[in-house]
Amino acid sequence: MPGRLVLVATSPRVAPGLLSPEAWSVLAVAGTVLVAGAGHAAVGPLREAGVEVDVVSYDGTAVDLARNLLSRTTSRLVAYLGSADGDPGLADAVDELLDGLGELAPQVDVVLGSWDLPGAHLLDLVAVMDRLRSPGGCPWDAEQTHESLVEYLVEEAYETVEAIETHDDTALREELGDVLLQVAFHARIAEEHDDPWSIDDVADAITAKLVRRHPHVFADGAARTPDEVEASWKELKAAEKGRASVTDGIPEALPALVLAAKLLRRSSHVHGVGWVAPEVQAAAERAYDEADGEVGDLLLALVARLGATDVDAEQELRGAVRRHRGRIRIAETLPRE
Repeated sequence: MPGRLVLVATSPRVAPGLLSPEAWSVLAVAGTVLVAGAGHAAVGPLREAGVEVDVVSYDGTAVDLARNLLSRTTSRLVAYLGSADGDPGLADAVDELLDGLGELAPQVDVVLGSWDLPGAHLLDLVAVMDRLRSPGGCPWDAEQTHESLVEYLVEEAYETVEAIETHDDTALREELGDVLLQVAFHARIAEEHDDPWSIDDVADAITAKLVRRHPHVFADGAARTPDEVEASWKELKAAEKGRASVTDGIPEALPALVLAAKLLRRSSHVHGVGWVAPEVQAAAERAYDEADGEVGDLLLALVARLGATDVDAEQELRGAVRRHRGRIRIAETLPRE
């Protein structure tokens, strides 16, 4: 009488004892429970639960593994606990061999023992990064520091921006992976600090911040519109950081145009801020009107004009931003009137 073979599929990203009720039921009544290697992570938990486990021998190929599993399936229930790599090709090999057995073929079922939750594959990145950074790993990765990785973090951020601006979805997925690598890399380096922290601390901190900054979602906050949410976020952030000025927390290392836009946006509600000379403002408005919507060309022409006179547009704008930052801080100390 043909037996029954149950292939129990599991995820290596889930603790080995955390199996579904259906999987535990199969393993508890199986006459034989097989794994493909003595190092299988579930062997210990299963034996502690009173389930005996045997190691099936095979030559490393999916076909030979399938053949050995079927040969062990006679008149009893045999359960095979999947390997960490998912046993590629095993299901197809089993199907092919079953076709040749005819009436002698055992019943073969698949039971989902455990599965990945969203984000579970991040564990693979953490494991790979640890392997690269540990003794016997990659010499280049091992010698990197937070400081040496700065250029790569900036570069990957700009490449991500380019992928977004060019609407290249494939490139965006890749570049986001490169940015994620930088996060994992820095967190792995931090594990070697005198006061170490890890990727879990990074995740905990940002999760707590998101919950704290969204009281309208996770608490009894009243913000409902996007503008109200943004205003609430700014108020909570200022209170958390203990910032006395809207200019605090704006990195001066930002590119000049980004820095200027962020400073102007942050200070839009500050009363009494002095602007540039009226004649300069008037000239800018005329140039804008004459550009007829071609603002990018207007900026490009201005940079070209400055370059023709050996004036560094980036440095000039940074200087103007610094002066305006000073005006904002003075205005913040004045009475509203």
